[in-house]
Parts: sequence; C-alpha cells; structure tokens
Amino acid sequence: MRPRPRLFLDTSAMFAALLSETGGSRLLLKLGEAAVVQILVGPRVLAELDGIVVRKVPEVRPAVALLLDAASCEVGPMAGELQLELAGKALSYAPDAQILAEAMTVYPDYFVSLDREHFVGNPALSHLPFPVGTPGDCLAWLRRSGGPLATSA
Repeated sequence: MRPRPRLFLDTSAMFAALLSETGGSRLLLKLGEAAVVQILVGPRVLAELDGIVVRKVPEVRPAVALLLDAASCEVGPMAGELQLELAGKALSYAPDAQILAEAMTVYPDYFVSLDREHFVGNPALSHLPFPVGTPGDCLAWLRRSGGPLATSA
C-alpha cells in the first residue's frame, strides 16, 4: 500500500481554506479528512493563522479548530537550528524562513502556499527535496504522481 502524500500548508493556504469552501486549499483539507493525504502544519503557521483570524475575521475563529481536527492535521515540532539556518539562507524574510524551516523539519512531499512573493516560484527554493506550489499546483501534482488522485490515460 502506497503511503499518503504529506502536504505542508503554510499560513496563506490555511487562511484560504478557512475563507473559501470551494477553493483548492479547502479541497486539500477535505482530502485530509478523507485520509487521502496527510495535512501538516507548523507551530508558526498556527500562531500566524490565529493572529490573522483574530484581526480580520474573528467570527470564524471557532471553525479553525474544527477544520484542523476534521482534516486530521498533524502539527509538527518547532524547527531546529539546522533547519532555521538552511531556511534563512534561502529566504531573507525571517517569519517565512521559520515556516520553511518547520516544513523542512517534517519532510513533506509538497509545500503548499499562495505566497508568490517568498515561496511560489522562488528560484532560491529549487534545491528543496519537495516541490513548492499553490493548492492548484499541488492538486495537479497529486493527479500526476500516480497517487490517489491519478487519472487513467
């Protein structure tokens, strides 16, 4: 049996999943709920997400825990010194470097983000052992990878 793909969602992807029931980010959480993929987040992602929700849409704050629980999200550990050092070399923006370091700590198969300034399309991240892309990119990757969403030719 093939292991479930491990997807690390950053703050932007998690926030999009909260706000849109029909977007790619929410679909990834639904795939987590169906045990098709494993959804991973880091402590920094959760802290940032909570801060944004409290500032922008406090009425959905109770839904955050429900969505995380339903999708069986796994919260990884805080990043270690080595991961922080490596991530800091690739990203000069410290908060995003910390999120990248947390992703590196849990060894995902894919890093999901909507942040086109620091993550998606950033050539400095091409050396990573996992692809970085949008929720739509990740869904296409899941279809191509021969995994649970693969389409037959």
